[in-house]
Amino acid sequence: MESIEIFKRLPHRYPFCLIDRVKEIKLTADPLRRLGRKAVVIKNVTISEPYFEGHFPGNPVMPGVLQVEAAAQSCAICACRDGDPPQDFAIVGIDNAKFRRPVIPGDVLEINVEIIKEKGKILVFQCAGFVEGQLANEMTLTAYVAERKS
Repeated sequence: MESIEIFKRLPHRYPFCLIDRVKEIKLTADPLRRLGRKAVVIKNVTISEPYFEGHFPGNPVMPGVLQVEAAAQSCAICACRDGDPPQDFAIVGIDNAKFRRPVIPGDVLEINVEIIKEKGKILVFQCAGFVEGQLANEMTLTAYVAERKS
């Protein structure tokens, strides 16, 4: 899935769309269930990102909060099923967030997400970001998903 398809599923646009490509989505046997769905999403980290000017001059590092947001956007893509009406997706919890290595310009951040719990409109995701096979971040995100009201 390239940017055109991503924009159909996410409301985010530049400079806040933090994913560039969906490499893979693994569906479950039951297309109506979300539990067990997985996605692999790519974020190309470039020096032209607006936050690098101030974070930090002379030592650019992708802020952890934006790594969490990239994971959240990846989760929203993972949760979206073909045929779903437009949906609101809101992160309501962040647990056990760990940042294992800096993410810097030139890195390709590969974000792996999996839906590990599903209860009504609440989904829980296990997320991990990798750069060149090295763990860069990991977290558990809880989200509320509901049909978007006009």
